[in-house]
Amino acid sequence: MWLPNWPILRLHRSGAASADLPAATVASERGQRRLTAVCPLAAGHGLRVGQALAEARALCPALDTHEATPDEDAAALSRLAEWATRFTPLAAANPPEGLWLDIFGCAHLHGGEEKLCAAIADRLHEAGWPARLAVADASGAAWALARYAAASRADGVAGGDARIRVLPPGGERTALATLPVGLLRLDDRSVAALRRVGLKTIGNLARLPRGEISARFGPLPLLRLDQAFGAADEAIAWPLPARPWLEARRFAEPIATPDDLARALSLLATGLSARLEAEGRGARRFVARFHRVDGVEPMIAIATARPVRDAAYVLKLLLGKLETVDPGFGVEAMALEAAALEPLAPAQATLDRQPDHATGLAATLDALIGRLGEANIWRPAPHGSHVPERATVPAAPLAVVPWPREDTARPLRLLNPPEPIEATAPVPDDPPILFRWRGALHRVRNAAGPERIAAEWWRRTPDPTRPAHDFIRDYYRVEDTKGGRFWVFRVGLTGAPRWFLHGVFG
Repeated sequence: MWLPNWPILRLHRSGAASADLPAATVASERGQRRLTAVCPLAAGHGLRVGQALAEARALCPALDTHEATPDEDAAALSRLAEWATRFTPLAAANPPEGLWLDIFGCAHLHGGEEKLCAAIADRLHEAGWPARLAVADASGAAWALARYAAASRADGVAGGDARIRVLPPGGERTALATLPVGLLRLDDRSVAALRRVGLKTIGNLARLPRGEISARFGPLPLLRLDQAFGAADEAIAWPLPARPWLEARRFAEPIATPDDLARALSLLATGLSARLEAEGRGARRFVARFHRVDGVEPMIAIATARPVRDAAYVLKLLLGKLETVDPGFGVEAMALEAAALEPLAPAQATLDRQPDHATGLAATLDALIGRLGEANIWRPAPHGSHVPERATVPAAPLAVVPWPREDTARPLRLLNPPEPIEATAPVPDDPPILFRWRGALHRVRNAAGPERIAAEWWRRTPDPTRPAHDFIRDYYRVEDTKGGRFWVFRVGLTGAPRWFLHGVFG
C-alpha cells in the first residue's frame, strides 16, 4: 500500500500546513537545504524532491516549508499498520510512504482481494489518507505497481477502481515490463547508470543476461528483479509473528451492547483455547482489542499467575474489565491474543469439575492482578549481581525460584533509595560508634565490617555529575544498644565521608 506524500498529509491533518498553499518538507543534506517531500500544488510550480531550497523559493515564493521529521513519519506509519490489523494480522510499516500487508488467507473474509482492497482504500479516504494498493504474488511487484500512477487496466488490473491493482498469479513479468526501472527500489546512482546505457524499463533490464547485469551494475539490480518476479524471498519485519496466537472475528454489522461484546469474547476465547490445547500450551497474558468504526481501538488485558487455557476462566477475567470498554458508534471487529506462552500439560479436574487454577491461591492472585495491575504482583528472584540494588529481579508470583546459599548475611529489608544518616566514627576506616536516622539517635554496641562493594563498571551508565568513588561503598553490619540491627555504608575514599543506611535486619 502506498500513501503518496505521507509527510505532507500528516502536516495537513495536524493543521500545521494549509491544503490551499504549496507546502514542502526540507532537511539538510551535505550542508545544503533540500526538499524531501512536496505537495501536488508545489509540484505544479515545478518543485521536486531533492531540489535546493533556494531554487525552490525562486520558483515558488509562497512556498510553505516545514522541517522534515522522518522518525515521526515512520512512527505514524507504524500506528497505521497497527490499525490495519483489523483486515490482516500481518501489517508492517514500509517507510517512508507505505505499508506491507500480507492478505494471504484473509481476502475471502471480505469477499475477495478486490473488495478487501476497496474496503481499506475507502476507510483511509474517509479519514483523509488517499492510498493506492496493489496485490501480487511478489512483494517487489506489488510495491512497484502501487506507485505507478500512469498504469492502465490492460495488464491485469481488476475492476474499475484506479486505486487498486490486482495481478493474476504469475503476471508479474508482463505487468512490470513497461514500468520505469526506478520502480525496482534501486538507489539513484544505479538508476542513473542503467538509464545512461538505454535501460529505461524493467523489461529492458530483464532481457539482459544475468551475468552481464551483475558484472556491470552490481548485485542490487539482480536482487530487485528477483524480488519483483517472485524468484527471491524478501524479509519483512512483521510486528506480529507469522502465526500469531490470535483469534479474530469481523461482524456483518457493528455491535455495541455489553451482551453482544460478551458473546463475541466467548467465541474468541473458545477458539483460542482450543488452539492452545491442541499445541499443549497455556498463556499468562491475554489481550482483547475492539476495532471501532471510528478508527479508535480500545483494549483490555488480563494476566494470570500461571499459564492457563481454560476458556471459561479466561472469559470470566475478561468480563471483569469489559465495562471499561467504550464501544462508541459500534465495534466492527474484535481480536483476542494470547501472549507469554508456556508449555502446559493436561490437568486432572477435581471432583467438583473446577480446574486447579480457578480455586485457591492462583485465583486469588489473578483477582489481585486484575485489580492492581500485572506489574504490582510479583515475587523476587535472584539476579547475578553482588550490588544490593541489582541482586533481585521481579518474577511471576507463583514461579519456582531457587535461591543460592549466601556466604554473607544480608538484611531482609532494603531501603530504596538508601537514606542518609549522620554518623560518627573514630577514624575513617572504623565502623560508626553512633548515628542518627530519622531523628532518632542510635548508639552502636557491636559492629562487623567493612565489606567493600563496587558497582560493575561494565554495566553502569557513566554519570558525569557523580565522582567515581560514589560507586564504591564500604558496608558495616551494626547493632545498637536496643538490639536493632542495621546495614550501613560509607561513601568517600577521599575527603569527608558520607554515611547511608541501606537495610534493616529482621
